[in-house]
Amino acid sequence: MSKYQSTLRYSSSQSLSKVLLIAMTLLVSSCSTEPTKPSGSSEGPLATEGGDVSELIGQPHSLPASDYAAVFERAEAALARFEWVAAEASLNTLSDALNSNDRVYRDYLRARIAYLRGQTAVATQLLQDLPKADTAPALSSKVLNFQRYMVRMAGDYLGSAELAQRLLDITPDPVTSTALKRSLWRDLEHLPAEALQSAGDTEDPIWRGWLELATISASTTDANSLHQAINQWRQDNAAHPAAKALPGGLEPFVDQALGVQRVALLLPLSGRLAPAAKAVRDGYLARFYADSEAILGQRQLLIFDTQSSEGGALAAYQEAVQRGANLVVGPLSKEAVSQLAAQPERPVPILALNRVDETLAPSSTALVQMALAPEDEAERLAELAYGAGARRALIVRPAGAWGDKMEAALRPYWQAMGGQINASAVYSKAESYSDSIKQSLNLAASEERARSIRSMLATNIESNARRRQDIDAIFLLSGSADEARSIKPLLVFHYAGNLPIYAPSSIYSGMPNERDRDLNGIHLVELPWLLGSNPALRVAITAGDTGSDSYPRLNALGADAYLVQSRFLQLQGGADALLRGDTGLLSMDPQLRIIREPQPATFDGGALKAL
Repeated sequence: MSKYQSTLRYSSSQSLSKVLLIAMTLLVSSCSTEPTKPSGSSEGPLATEGGDVSELIGQPHSLPASDYAAVFERAEAALARFEWVAAEASLNTLSDALNSNDRVYRDYLRARIAYLRGQTAVATQLLQDLPKADTAPALSSKVLNFQRYMVRMAGDYLGSAELAQRLLDITPDPVTSTALKRSLWRDLEHLPAEALQSAGDTEDPIWRGWLELATISASTTDANSLHQAINQWRQDNAAHPAAKALPGGLEPFVDQALGVQRVALLLPLSGRLAPAAKAVRDGYLARFYADSEAILGQRQLLIFDTQSSEGGALAAYQEAVQRGANLVVGPLSKEAVSQLAAQPERPVPILALNRVDETLAPSSTALVQMALAPEDEAERLAELAYGAGARRALIVRPAGAWGDKMEAALRPYWQAMGGQINASAVYSKAESYSDSIKQSLNLAASEERARSIRSMLATNIESNARRRQDIDAIFLLSGSADEARSIKPLLVFHYAGNLPIYAPSSIYSGMPNERDRDLNGIHLVELPWLLGSNPALRVAITAGDTGSDSYPRLNALGADAYLVQSRFLQLQGGADALLRGDTGLLSMDPQLRIIREPQPATFDGGALKAL
């Protein structure tokens, strides 16, 4: 078996490998009975739009007494079922002579009805017009929660965090306050350091403290520097609510002692997957060596080619264990991960670079799974479209396993927020693109009506086909850039050019191309690596002249594998524990899957640009 070993030196009083092994072992037992959560943000959305958004943090106050309590309850129940017509009918039975709190409750519910209908501007105006004084605390909590939901869905994470701070000011319950703090921190972790610094000019010491701590988290990647910066922040902000219990998993990360770690990297460095494996390896090594500059002592890395023996990944894993590895990163292919996942005994924790569909065999140590699964992007696309006001969508996708999986990921999440899928266009080959789109937009029926009218009138009147009007967004779930470049102009040709289009990262090849002008205006989600993150690592990989920079997404996966390995203890901190990775914001769900949240982007002038 081909093996390569690289050694870095540093010293410590405690072995990180032991800490990591214990942590990952304990994590298995602690997560084994957790209920399954959907993939995506491990915290999940603030709340389902149709439901009571205040449920995110509980209801710390009782609603004021009202003669119309039953009416409000019926409207709330209807909204929970996404039945805005029934909710509106209930509110229409209210008297015009309402007291102040009843008027606030009525207009709050009207705002939710408007938002459910996609009338975001109307909902915003209704909330802005509500009186700010003399409102019952429970109603204020409802209003602030809903405002926060709206701005977060629109991508305004700073605004969402500010509203969370306002909620904290009126929330006496400690359990609710803790949940709010975690959610506030998660919002701040979405913001770049520059935005946090710009917002830091405030007289409020508590708000300023949050922003300063988030800036430290956003701008400090070296473990020792982060440790020092947080300790200094604690000294300067001893009275801050986050000082006693740091958010985002920072507490265990800061407290851990860095020590000797022997890691085995298992990749198919020969054979069909060799180019992909080398790209992952180069991304991993780029971050490995960048991290080593700030560490004193010794760290060992063993690299194994999983294709060099008939035993494949299992043989490589067993040899890595014999060589004293404390952690295994890899393998890369789904089949190889399944091979290791099926083993009843896994003496050393595994950070797999793909994800398996089957249930994992129980073991005493963890198998953590991270991947670039495109279906993970579906939920983010749904949130972007819904936050922009879309409610009735058309899905355009290829036939086969890819399209099935993408739609299966998107549809239930979209519907759970209150969205509808009113049509689907499924194509099997390039020749069927146009016919599939035409049929889904009901253009054939429109043309037939025009022919009938011409026949009845016995005259050759001119007419333009009209597409169906019950669609306000398109999910273009194409599996390749070539598909998307062909389909986007067809949507324009078939009278759907004015509809916003949302697409996964698969529509971009990863390399600039003049033909991407055909993708102009499409909203997509993409890896931060392809939007300019971590330029030093990208330069280092290009300078290595291995050719692996032709696989930028896999470079990013390798870099993030090292990031997760190094800061795994932080990820155990809970729903607010996020890592700013090169494949997206990273968190971990109860099934030990690394969930990535990619970054919104668009095409402008044929170039990919962050939003």
